[in-house]
Amino acid sequence: MLALLAFLPILTTLILMMVFNWPAKRCLLISWIMAGVFAFFFWDVKINALLASSLYGMLSSIDVLIIITGAILVMNTLKSSGATSAINRGFMNISPDKRVQACIIGFSFCSFIEAAAGFGTPAALAGPLMVSLGFPPMAAAMIALIFDSTAVSFGAVGTPVTSSLAVLNMAGNAKFVSGFAFWTALPHAVMSIFLPLLVLLMTTKFYSKEKSFKPALEAAPFAIFTGLTFAIPLMVTTIFIGYEFASLIAALVSIALTVIAAKKGFLTPKKAWDFGNPAEWDKDWLATTKVSRVEQSNMSLIKAWVPYLLIALILVITRIPQLGINGLLTSGAPFVLKINNLLGFHNLDWSLKWAYLPGTFFILVAILTNFMHKMDFKKVKESWTATLKQISGAALALLFGLALVEVMKYKDLGGTSMMDEMATALSNVGDKLYLLISPFIGVLGAFVSGSATVSMNLFSNLQFNTATVLNLPTVYVLAMQCVGAAVGNMVCINNAVAASATIGTTGREGRLIRTNAIPMVIYTLVTVAIFYIVLALNIQP
Repeated sequence: MLALLAFLPILTTLILMMVFNWPAKRCLLISWIMAGVFAFFFWDVKINALLASSLYGMLSSIDVLIIITGAILVMNTLKSSGATSAINRGFMNISPDKRVQACIIGFSFCSFIEAAAGFGTPAALAGPLMVSLGFPPMAAAMIALIFDSTAVSFGAVGTPVTSSLAVLNMAGNAKFVSGFAFWTALPHAVMSIFLPLLVLLMTTKFYSKEKSFKPALEAAPFAIFTGLTFAIPLMVTTIFIGYEFASLIAALVSIALTVIAAKKGFLTPKKAWDFGNPAEWDKDWLATTKVSRVEQSNMSLIKAWVPYLLIALILVITRIPQLGINGLLTSGAPFVLKINNLLGFHNLDWSLKWAYLPGTFFILVAILTNFMHKMDFKKVKESWTATLKQISGAALALLFGLALVEVMKYKDLGGTSMMDEMATALSNVGDKLYLLISPFIGVLGAFVSGSATVSMNLFSNLQFNTATVLNLPTVYVLAMQCVGAAVGNMVCINNAVAASATIGTTGREGRLIRTNAIPMVIYTLVTVAIFYIVLALNIQP
């Protein structure tokens, strides 16, 4: 009974968004109210605790809003300065083929940003870049979100894995750490080989005049090559260097090799393909909100790319622990804003690491770009005005979405939360079926919270303890949780809201989630199949 009630707010959101196509902000408001009512009557959560947890969630949305604002501001600044026009020319010189561009930008570039920054940043940067190159906005949102998956488990310099090890108190167990990293990397490596082709198949089927798989199959050699350029260095780095740098090194290798291959025409289709005349696109492919226009210019390619290069450089420098900068930026005041014991609750300590957020660096680089690209006041104002208009719809959705998460997570000392009930119900199915369900618990955590790291924090103990009770190898179950948490990024509400806001497709998040559920299920089932085979062969971690 309690488990069913716990699922109802999430099911309500899913139905309203995916069946009735309601905008996320309205669905999440209803689900938040529903969760609050259930928590009050069935979990005995007091009104002041509901208010405190909701306020904590809303304050937590500031992090995401800063990232979205910064990403949109960079996009609009580059449009107004003429840099986007130059970047477009550069990619057209690499390859005018949209299938090749999707592989390089959507997969390789997106994976690099995920590896360096994480937390929904890749879709917010790669999506607008694809739109500026002539991708339909809905196609760009779909591609960016699906591709923001293979690099996630080791994204933000390994944050999801590191977080899970901390929760389990296993960071000092070298054998467990190496096994956890290896078995997390393996499903990602296998799927990354085929994911670019799968995304191209979906793109040409859903967003082309032909409505056919044929254009994607023509680009299959390059798509599979793209996947291999990531998969091989991912495994090599995980085994010989460490999981923290696995996605980062794999993505850098992938970018270098795919760009070189595309320029040389290696494995690329003989005939270029695009989405056709924009005037003939289906209206469902288009933006729902106005985004700023692309200013034409003769700017040099190097000058145009400097803002992105600065962002990448800053993100890498601030994320590598050995350099010590991330420790400084997260050490406390003035770099961290804190509210301890929110509304008197000892378990609700909010902090904003504003100096460490990718969005802060985006905003800083956007301001520097105003000067580097010698933008006049009119263009600067234009970029800021467009940005503020675009984030308004996303802000409400994020406020209610994270308030919903915190209400569902809240529990008194010794009690259980709505989230605990959901996960426990999924785990009471026996060892064989639990292998099937385990990665979907990871997906659920990411779907609800919008973060693979939060999913690991929520469910690592549950997965570890359940695996122990069912006599399953804990390393395998934790790895499936970690892969599921990464794959959940494809369909999580917050990422869909963020991607839609940056590209101008706000209000169509439900359709985006519905479409992306296809690769999410495929990815997760392949992960399950790998571990069924491993256990059938009696391979020990």
